[in-house]
Amino acid sequence: MAKLPAPQSRPADLLNPNLRRLLPYPFETLARLRASVTPNADLPPLKMTVGEPGLAPPEAVLEVLHSHLHEFAAYPPSRGLPELRQAAAAWLGRRFAAELDPDTQVLPLGGTREGLFCCAQALIDPTRPNPTVVVPNPFYKIYEGAAFMAGARPYPLSTGVEADDFLEALAAVPEAVWGDCQLLYLCSPNNPTGSVLPPAALERVLHLAERFDFVVAADECYSEIYPPDGTPPCGLLQASARLGDAACDRALVFHSLSKRSSLAGLRSGFVAGGAGLIDAMARYRTYHGVTLPVPVQRASIAAWSDEVHVERTRRAYQERFDAALAELDCRRPCGGFYLWLDVGGDDCGFAVDLYEQ
Repeated sequence: MAKLPAPQSRPADLLNPNLRRLLPYPFETLARLRASVTPNADLPPLKMTVGEPGLAPPEAVLEVLHSHLHEFAAYPPSRGLPELRQAAAAWLGRRFAAELDPDTQVLPLGGTREGLFCCAQALIDPTRPNPTVVVPNPFYKIYEGAAFMAGARPYPLSTGVEADDFLEALAAVPEAVWGDCQLLYLCSPNNPTGSVLPPAALERVLHLAERFDFVVAADECYSEIYPPDGTPPCGLLQASARLGDAACDRALVFHSLSKRSSLAGLRSGFVAGGAGLIDAMARYRTYHGVTLPVPVQRASIAAWSDEVHVERTRRAYQERFDAALAELDCRRPCGGFYLWLDVGGDDCGFAVDLYEQ
């Protein structure tokens, strides 16, 4: 039998070059740090590695999931069940006074993580000069990775913890960067600082998007985690409604059941916004994305249609914040479920010391 000729290139040479731009994912780095440490055997470990809910999912939603297990035999529709899109649009209407067409302006997702990544792949034009994605800093690692894999460069926007910090950061971005920008990621309430952008800041972003011709993708996964007696965080669609219908054409918002409903394992969320943007994402996801199983969609409808369990979740996190802040000298966040601590500089060293103790 004849042998194959010697390869002209090594397997590594055949990879998408953008893969080489990806930096180690934070959880991989954290796993290596943990492997190097022997924790205190006298104390039970507290899991502070992944930002996942520490509360039980709502029983009523799990019951709906269980009652529709037989529907796992069917392929789900590519754009999701009409009832799920309608439930998401209705929730956006109640929560943000947003009027959206569920058929053209809402798209279910397998968790917002994949949607946040997919939107860059669907919307970035790598043939334009200096394709740029502006990302908040600190940021969810997916924003940076999505920019790299779309052939763009991420530009960090130091958001700080106060509204004025964000507006000052916007003003400090060179006009040339805005001219190259094709996509801006926002996260409000912010992961991990807990800061919340006011309507004026969101409107400023939309004005910039109109002036410089880019899309705004708002990660609003923590929008429902705020003090029970506080003001619900403003959303991008609320701000766009103040500016007229045209502003929505440049806006995408991403929402998830992971934090709101303590259903991180369900992998269910949606994106909503301009019809043209949603159509582009839907076309991309027919090749890349995975449609939610029908039982998951049925459970998601139940979750988006109920607020009682969400109010209970807010109260539970408030109790935990009260307990933590009685011992720690740090700022209470306006939203989200993180405490943003000053650890004195060396974050990796701090993590190792804390785990050892």
